Amino acid sequence: MDFMRATEYGQAARAQMSRLFVDGFYQWLHYIHKDKTKLANVFSHMFNLEFFHVAVIDGEIAGMASCTDGKAPAVTLDRREFRKHLGFLRGSIVYRILKSVIVDKKYPFEFDQGTGLVEYVATAEKHRGKGVASALLRHIADTAGYNTYILEVADTNAVAVRLYEKLGYTEFMRVRDKHSKRSGVNNYIYMRYAKPAS
Repeated sequence: MDFMRATEYGQAARAQMSRLFVDGFYQWLHYIHKDKTKLANVFSHMFNLEFFHVAVIDGEIAGMASCTDGKAPAVTLDRREFRKHLGFLRGSIVYRILKSVIVDKKYPFEFDQGTGLVEYVATAEKHRGKGVASALLRHIADTAGYNTYILEVADTNAVAVRLYEKLGYTEFMRVRDKHSKRSGVNNYIYMRYAKPAS
């Protein structure tokens, strides 16, 4: 397994990362469209590659995660892309909803200097259960240059919560989801990992 920034992998990264994103977050995305290929086309434009780290196995991206300072956006949404793939009306509505949920999202805490925000953790279906996400998150902690890392996870994603706990992340806050009936999520858990002093 090799690790690199998505920019090093090149522009071919977008299509593979979009498929990972759709597979990983399909429980929320299937409301937009049931066709995963169409969804992948919708989202392939959005990744700011300089903030994404990828794990590569046999030349293919097996896992991904972004890491930012909590101010720079890991993704940028283009209304034209949504309209192109979903039609004018539907694309406009989906864009507006996702912009408020993803791009304009406000976290319920302040980001201290030296804190990195980890988002969009996803593993390709054929590589799940092989330690890809664990290895990638360790790589980010070792190389991204922050002292502390924070991430958000849905309380219903017990597998991810256990993974993060094994990596040394601990819960420091949870916030009730206002749309829990629609999302199926009760609370969003915020977890923190502090690098050991060397």
